[in-house]
Amino acid sequence: MILCDIGNSSYHFFDTEQKTNFKIFDDEKLPKIEERVYFASVNEKKTEVFIQRFPNCINLEQFCEFETSYEGMGFDRKLACTTCNNGLIVDAGSAITVDLMQNATHLGGFILPGIKALIKCYGEISPKLLVDFEKETFLDKIPNSTKNAINYAILKSIILPIREIASRHKITFTGGDGKILASFFANSIYDEFLIFKGMQQIIEREKC
Repeated sequence: MILCDIGNSSYHFFDTEQKTNFKIFDDEKLPKIEERVYFASVNEKKTEVFIQRFPNCINLEQFCEFETSYEGMGFDRKLACTTCNNGLIVDAGSAITVDLMQNATHLGGFILPGIKALIKCYGEISPKLLVDFEKETFLDKIPNSTKNAINYAILKSIILPIREIASRHKITFTGGDGKILASFFANSIYDEFLIFKGMQQIIEREKC
């Protein structure tokens, strides 16, 4: 079975039988796949491209039964949350979404800019502020260079709001930058395939 998680910057494919995955960033390079593809998407334009390329595909959002009082919650966040009864779910992609689950109930969440978006923001202020991201940034002392200062500020602006509500909860990180952020939290795990697990739950439940 072939699954695809369509984000704002890539198509992430996962073969459930071969246990292999790969990402495509260019619409023109979408692979030729004969079997049916199940997908979840947060990008309307990429969804249109995907449906044209794979007319036999199935959009799993039509089967979603996730209930929450949160308004405007994306399907990808719902998929991730369905895999967790209790704890914090952090999906660190183009944007970083943080959601709290308790007794299989969604209590709410918030959204932060992703690491790449924050780096780009500094570059738009001044070309001198456009730096490479360094995940090995020290957060226990005040920086003494522009590069370290920007990396320090980026990480702190992401970590502190998460840490504020995460003290009593297990945290599951996913997404492209999830592994980096998970390293700053002792009570955390990183699961690259969390969205796909949510997709598989729907497919198994609906027999689609």
